[in-house]
Amino acid sequence: MDHEDRIALFLDYENLALGVRDHHGGGAFDFRPIADALAERGRVVVRRAYADWSYFDEDRRMLTRSHVELIEIPQRMGASRKNAADIKMAVDAVELAFERGYISTFVICTGDSDFTPLVHKLRELNKRVIGVGVEKSTSALLPPACDEFLYYDRLEGVDVPPPAARRSRPARTTPPGPAAEPAVEPLAEAAPAEEGRARDVDTLAVQLVQTVAGMQGSSSGDVTASALKRALLRKDPTFSESDYGFRTFGELLRHLAARNVVELAAGPAKGDPEVSLPEQGDRDVAFGLLRSVVVDLAGEGGTVALSGLKDQLRRARPDFSEKKLGYRGFLQFCKAAATGGVVELRWSPEDGDYLLTPQTP
Repeated sequence: MDHEDRIALFLDYENLALGVRDHHGGGAFDFRPIADALAERGRVVVRRAYADWSYFDEDRRMLTRSHVELIEIPQRMGASRKNAADIKMAVDAVELAFERGYISTFVICTGDSDFTPLVHKLRELNKRVIGVGVEKSTSALLPPACDEFLYYDRLEGVDVPPPAARRSRPARTTPPGPAAEPAVEPLAEAAPAEEGRARDVDTLAVQLVQTVAGMQGSSSGDVTASALKRALLRKDPTFSESDYGFRTFGELLRHLAARNVVELAAGPAKGDPEVSLPEQGDRDVAFGLLRSVVVDLAGEGGTVALSGLKDQLRRARPDFSEKKLGYRGFLQFCKAAATGGVVELRWSPEDGDYLLTPQTP
């Protein structure tokens, strides 16, 4: 238990409940998917929800059964109920951060950008912050501020209704005659809920390779799967391997390893393998492609300008991408090829560009 994260959960309940009602076809908010997601991340020791509960009488029973402490923010004449709840929740969170040093993670359930300063302050206090919000009612400012952001709509156990079909227009009045079938506009087939958030695995592979390359370049230690996952979350707090169709991060890595995008080796702990980039293979093929294109354009002793050279490589091999090999840009890729003795690379002040000359193999 000493190694478990202690979690404090704060729910801006009105924001969540109204977000679900407005964007889930009038459905009711269900706390259980959030509780399950947090149970996988640590031990929840504080659960508080803030609202004027006279507006959410039915929800009180559901939250009470889940051991959530209900903080009453009554509406007062001439006062803003929303601001009162926000301020009370922020004050309680900061107070708890100072008084309960053992709490390592704060979960702020809201889509309101007004809580962004609270997130920043908690992170200044060395607390990990996880945000939770309804996707269509969450401000774009809030997720990047968090260490991790969970969209309620994507949590396991949340049923998102399909978009409501448009009503057909009334049929035009027709002359008296045989009864005709009512003109009904065919319903468009509802797209699967997952389709709207399906993401390109190839794009993910590029981001993952760049992250591994950056971590290898900035640290002398090995890159483990757990450290890689944390780095990906720092880049994109909304990242989740489930959005790409994988149950676990390890399953995603094994899929990419089978495609020779990364290599996996036994790590310091069971289930936490070391992740590295293939040293040979695709990189050598890409270097050979670069040299052959330079030779074709300039001959054995000629030179070729860097500008436009990448397009020439893609004409020869449409799937070429230096980013898939771990290079952040085409110039970095060419510098690596020069270091490997494949080409010579020099800056030409007269041409205002880099010039490449093929080297003898």
